[in-house]
Amino acid sequence: MFFLMTTFFTEVRQTLVPRGEVKHGPLPPLLVAMTLVTGLVDAFSYLVLGHVFVANMTGNVVFLAFALAGASGFSILASLVALCSFVLGSLGGGLLGSRLGEHRGRLLSVAAALQTLLLSTAAVLAALSGNLVPTGVSYGLIIVLGIAMGLQNATARKLAVPDLTTTVLTLTIVGISADSHLVGGSGSRAGRRLIAVAAMLVGALLGSLLIFHVSIVSPLVIALIVMASIAGTARVLSRTDPAWVRAS
Repeated sequence: MFFLMTTFFTEVRQTLVPRGEVKHGPLPPLLVAMTLVTGLVDAFSYLVLGHVFVANMTGNVVFLAFALAGASGFSILASLVALCSFVLGSLGGGLLGSRLGEHRGRLLSVAAALQTLLLSTAAVLAALSGNLVPTGVSYGLIIVLGIAMGLQNATARKLAVPDLTTTVLTLTIVGISADSHLVGGSGSRAGRRLIAVAAMLVGALLGSLLIFHVSIVSPLVIALIVMASIAGTARVLSRTDPAWVRAS
């Protein structure tokens, strides 16, 4: 038990403060920050724009099915717009990955900078709308945020840091149990995986509290500040061409 706890806290520390990490360098904490952004943005989209996600497409597919079945509170059009926007952002992220993927620091900094611009646009639209977002503006926000999150997911996929996809947590949660030494697995990396789950939870909780008690635009402002910080950090830390930028 002591060994397992020591391993757990070591994994947490290495994920948040990767000292001496050669293969992935500072990418793990930066991707954890992007996972926090996912929680913030999806809290905004679900609570402000109706029952729609702009990052978690698994939920969106389910919402689309609910809407097709005639369930109240769900929109076929909103779900389809979110899905198509996410695909468009993923295509853009794939294009960036093809051109910049050989230098992971440059890829992350450029993608995060583009996301910052998209999140800034969304924040301006939300701020101009007030607390009641008109239908037309709502769809504009879904498009902008869906593109931003598709771009983020494609970038995270290209960076290929294990267990830090920034959005998909189902397999992450399964891995905590299924890969555990307790069931004869090779090791669940529970420390890193739980950090990812916690980041999403904290982002969604913070986003919800801000919407309920401050303003609807607050989660987007926090998200764009975090994303801008990621872009700047990735750019600065990769200038000297360290080993992690070209790690496979």
